[in-house]
Amino acid sequence: MKTREVKVLNRGLEDEMEVWGYRPCLWKAVLVGVGAVCSGGLLLLLLYWLPEWGVKGTCTHTSLRDAHTLLLRTTDEFRQWFRARVHVMSAPGAEPFRRLDQDPLANGDGDHVTREHHGKGSHTRPAQIHYFTLHSTRYFWNDSLHNFEVHTGLEDLEVSCSRIHSEHSGGLGRRQQEYRALFFGENEISVRVPSVFKLLIKEVLNPFYIFQLFSVALWSAEDYYYYATAIVIMSAISIATSLYTIKKQYVMLQDMVAAHSVLRVCVCRGNSEVEHALSTDLVPGDVIVIPANGMVMPCDAALIQGSCIVNESMLTGESVPVTKTSLPSSGEGSADRYHLEEHKRHTLFCGTQVIQTRFYAGEPVKAVVVRTGFSTEKGQLVRSILHPKPTDFRLYRDASLFLLCLVGVAGIGFIYTIVLSIMNQVPAKTIIIESLDIVTITVPPALPAAMTAGIVYAQRRLKRVGIFCISPQRINMCGQLDLVCFDKTGTLTEDGLDLWGVHRAEEGSFSPPERSAANTSMADSAFTSCMAACHSLTRIEGELSGDPLDLKMFGATGWVLEEPTEEETALHNPLTPTVVRPPPANQNSPETENTVFEVGVLRQFPFSSALQRMSVVVRRLGDKHMEVYMKGAPEVVAGLCRRHTVPQSFAETLETYTRQGFRVIALGCRRLDSRLSWHKVQSLSRDLIEKNMDFLGLVVMQNKIKEETSGVLCELRRANIRTLMVTGDHMLTAISVARDCGMIRPHETVIIADAAPPKDSCPASVTWRHMENPAGAAKDAQTVEINVEDEDHDSRVAPRYHFALSGDAFAVITEHFPQLVQKLLLRATVLARMSPEQKTQLVELLQGLHYMVGMCGDGANDCGALKRAHSGISLSELEASVASPFTSSTPNISCVPDLIREGRAALITSFCVFKFMALYSIIQYLSVILLYSILSNLGDFQFLFIDMAIILIIAFTMSLNPAWKELSWRRPPSSLISGPLLCSVLTQILTCLGFQVLAFVLVRQQSWYETWTPQSDACNASSSRIPHSSNATDPHQHKNIRNYENTSLFYVSSFQYLAVAVAFSRGKPFRQPSYKNWPFMLSCAGLYAFLLFIMLHPVPAIDGFLEMVCVPHAWRVTLVVMVMVNAAVCFVMEEANDRWGPSLLSRLFCRRNRPPRLSYLHLALELQDHAQWPPGPSAVTYAGDPL
Repeated sequence: MKTREVKVLNRGLEDEMEVWGYRPCLWKAVLVGVGAVCSGGLLLLLLYWLPEWGVKGTCTHTSLRDAHTLLLRTTDEFRQWFRARVHVMSAPGAEPFRRLDQDPLANGDGDHVTREHHGKGSHTRPAQIHYFTLHSTRYFWNDSLHNFEVHTGLEDLEVSCSRIHSEHSGGLGRRQQEYRALFFGENEISVRVPSVFKLLIKEVLNPFYIFQLFSVALWSAEDYYYYATAIVIMSAISIATSLYTIKKQYVMLQDMVAAHSVLRVCVCRGNSEVEHALSTDLVPGDVIVIPANGMVMPCDAALIQGSCIVNESMLTGESVPVTKTSLPSSGEGSADRYHLEEHKRHTLFCGTQVIQTRFYAGEPVKAVVVRTGFSTEKGQLVRSILHPKPTDFRLYRDASLFLLCLVGVAGIGFIYTIVLSIMNQVPAKTIIIESLDIVTITVPPALPAAMTAGIVYAQRRLKRVGIFCISPQRINMCGQLDLVCFDKTGTLTEDGLDLWGVHRAEEGSFSPPERSAANTSMADSAFTSCMAACHSLTRIEGELSGDPLDLKMFGATGWVLEEPTEEETALHNPLTPTVVRPPPANQNSPETENTVFEVGVLRQFPFSSALQRMSVVVRRLGDKHMEVYMKGAPEVVAGLCRRHTVPQSFAETLETYTRQGFRVIALGCRRLDSRLSWHKVQSLSRDLIEKNMDFLGLVVMQNKIKEETSGVLCELRRANIRTLMVTGDHMLTAISVARDCGMIRPHETVIIADAAPPKDSCPASVTWRHMENPAGAAKDAQTVEINVEDEDHDSRVAPRYHFALSGDAFAVITEHFPQLVQKLLLRATVLARMSPEQKTQLVELLQGLHYMVGMCGDGANDCGALKRAHSGISLSELEASVASPFTSSTPNISCVPDLIREGRAALITSFCVFKFMALYSIIQYLSVILLYSILSNLGDFQFLFIDMAIILIIAFTMSLNPAWKELSWRRPPSSLISGPLLCSVLTQILTCLGFQVLAFVLVRQQSWYETWTPQSDACNASSSRIPHSSNATDPHQHKNIRNYENTSLFYVSSFQYLAVAVAFSRGKPFRQPSYKNWPFMLSCAGLYAFLLFIMLHPVPAIDGFLEMVCVPHAWRVTLVVMVMVNAAVCFVMEEANDRWGPSLLSRLFCRRNRPPRLSYLHLALELQDHAQWPPGPSAVTYAGDPL
């Protein structure tokens, strides 16, 4: 017997899975077949719903190498199970990047084939390769690893940039391409729209619909045809609606992906041959030619020749053209291993639009294919949409537990019915039907549809205010948000930057600041030339296009940008140069009348968020030497400049500007040796060029806060929702903006955590820098008090503190100070210079503290965090918003409180509807159990009236309450299995039980009571003439529906449904009052009026339809009084539970002194009495120090 073998796939990645191997087992398959026949197919359904049972029930364990079927389980908190079939294919080799022998089309690659090939390739037997496919990803067996692996693309070779140039720039031969295609398949992000039949089968096999099918079959056996037909119609409408929605989403996604997914491309077959091929035939290693007029990229490819201007809005949400340059072939950067993320400035991503190409004279722009299909960045995005992670929300887990409780109640009724029926010698068929009927009554078939209604209505209301949702299940999550992270630029502040002024540095000191950079005296200065030349702007259809910051800086100079034509480029032979020159007015000035002043850009190093700078190599017309211009973050630029050129007051001046919220850009320049040729410059690494610069000065930009920002943040603070700023901007600028918009209030202290990595023998350290209070409040910054319950509403709380840290400090602290991370995040408010990956990591860490995290960004560099957050809100309507569950057409953060309000309303609606549907089941269950005791039941049309006229109308109209107009500081409950909610449900159940039992007992004690017969006429008969007798029921009487107990319980229970609906339909502080929900009020009023009318003024036709009997008027009045008292008790009990329930339960179960369950509240309580926290001003904490 083989030992059980388990391996881990995608270790350390988001989709990490455990995998087991199985092979078919004949005797197990036979047993399952017999069980399926005996159970009428129910066993097959169970194995379909539980794939792990399906595999274990039909297969036996084996090694992964010999497996025919694989069982996989995710390692995250959801522990999802999947099964996959192992396939076998024949191939000339087992490795996709192996060189094949005898490939005449490879031309220059023939030598490599001979060197790398071992043995007689043409005579070897084909390799048998085992693989399986899961979630659009193909996994191949690797004998050396003894595990399955994914072939991503060219990155698997771990080659350097220089090796890509030397070994992969010639292209693949046809035979080599066909061989790799066996492993990588077609280069296509295929979104196959399932057929309606397939979707129908998948939808119908949902456990809920199977239960409905069982219910309909049971009701049909009881001749309850009308109600069964109504349920069938409802189910058909629900299934049709669901199929239409799912089909529409598939078609929309397919249309988005299919656009330009298949096109003809020029592929290099060897060093000289070029052929046209379909993009679906591309494989990693192919070399494609980018046409001069651009194209939509069908794959991820690394530029190896020329440069491109690309629109990457599909991926980043930012429609700013980006310049892509070729991979370095020599110099320091060429030895680095190629990585898609690290070399994204040299990579063209699938789905992005190449707008223009720039190339050498006569030389095409080339790129080597790195990834194809679902391995591309676009493919991974589509895959995450096709196969999303399940929504982890406590409400849905608790709902399942609550349904199990109802199933338990149904089990009690099931046993009770069987025992009672046997004691009364009821026929076996009737026993089976009636006992199973209890189950269908206790678990309401309409529950999922009713609970979905509130989310659907909230989604419609959000759409009316310009918020679009692609994940409706997350609307309820929005109601639980207690922390929201905001990007700064474009989210809290305006997109555009205005030039406030310039501050030039001359001879190691600052000149007085100037408000304009277009002065005549500055026209030919290095400062103005740097502003005009150091950018990535380009002309597209005659219009300047590029980064808004670049556009503002260039526009401030008044200079003109020209891009030569192809003929001019061919004349000069270098990479197409961009030329900038002063406007004609400046060219005619006395200083320049004898010369033409212009600057040509010869090489560009694009802006890198990791390096926080960009630079260009330029040559002025007539000069023999070249110059380097650089701009970037002030602290970075100053660090690359010669020390004597940086003014001594640099730090003080920079702090002055950043404290006022200005965005500051530093400029630098350097004159290169005149002996350096253009060709030599092209091969120099960035690090060799960007050093020994001369500091030129500062460009001061003003980034205005959006009008809505302060009001929204104030509203969130009043609602006790914490806010964070996560930005790529300078620390002091971010702190200033946080103070200006109210995220940090004037009396609150900011503590900057400066972390330094270990160096030599010195361990990593954190220096705590307390910023002075700009409001000048003379209070002790060390006095800190944390009120966990409601810190924002207690004016007695001492001045709070906020942590601020940079991306570099964040990286050091997470690596070297793991014990500090949670303490910092508990009070961190400003996180500056954060990379996109760090934003995502931050969201994950906050979720680890049990925060419900929202993320609001403009789509640029925020995609990862938007996807990771519980609720991601994109302010960009571009295609990148597909990564975010919510997209706002309003370009400001006013959408955040709107979304939270609607989320809270939808969440409370879900609770109300669930409680109502649970009470509906229990009330009907109680009625049926009482009637079963006399071998009676509710009639077919009574069931129909209750379920259709009362329950469905009420359930769907009580969900229409709009959200409350203000955000309350109170939080909606997050769990169905909570004390107050269970107390509410139990008290209502006991109340309804008490009044039903009262009605059942009282009616049998009336003087006119007798065993009802068709000749009975209690309404007109004299009480003295009717003898009192037991309600003996003839077992042969069909169903025994018509009797006094049935009529009394029907009236009482009908009013109980309405009473609990009104009691549960709460308004303030999360929803508008019920009286503003006119459909619900009209429905309740109409049903109350109808029921009172038929109670007090019986109509024979209605009584006959509902199978009720006539009872004396005095008893009808008694029932009216009873239901009114019942309703009053329901309202009083619910109000008392809302007001005093939580505190009473806390005292009763001694929960007042228990620590909070949420990690961040527990940590806040711990730190409240921590004398050494926060650290004092200028304190230093070293790695390993006790904290």
